Amino acid sequence: MAGHTRNEITIAAPLDLVWDMTNDLENWPQLFSEYASVEVLKREGRRTTFRLTMHPDDNGTVWSWVSEREPDRENRTVRARRVETGPFAHMDIHWAYEEVPGGTRMVWTQDFAMKPEAPVDDEWMTDNINRNSKVQMALIRDKIQQAAGDRPAPALAD
Repeated sequence: MAGHTRNEITIAAPLDLVWDMTNDLENWPQLFSEYASVEVLKREGRRTTFRLTMHPDDNGTVWSWVSEREPDRENRTVRARRVETGPFAHMDIHWAYEEVPGGTRMVWTQDFAMKPEAPVDDEWMTDNINRNSKVQMALIRDKIQQAAGDRPAPALAD
């Protein structure tokens, strides 16, 4: 069995702002509540290899892993995968952005499988990712909408 999640949110902000803020890796600890740090390890063309470190969990465990991420602004998509998979047999991530009435729709899709020796199974991780994605997406939406509101309005032509 494998896990699959798909979560989406509409953000009342222009696509360019949503794209820029959600693809600014170095700023992820300020955008996501779960990440303590991001360390960029390598950049090759559009692909970035980086280490994500989370805040300690309820048991005091600090989770960290290396991922690759490749944004494609022209097609408004991002493909990512875990390089250091930890308890996952694989973890593949796809983000898509779409202009919609009232803002930008952002969709996160994750396809994964847990290793047989992992402490949780695919079903547990699917529920966990779905629950957490909703929390993180709402936080991101609020921060981007606040940033959009802080921007000066464009000047009107006479």
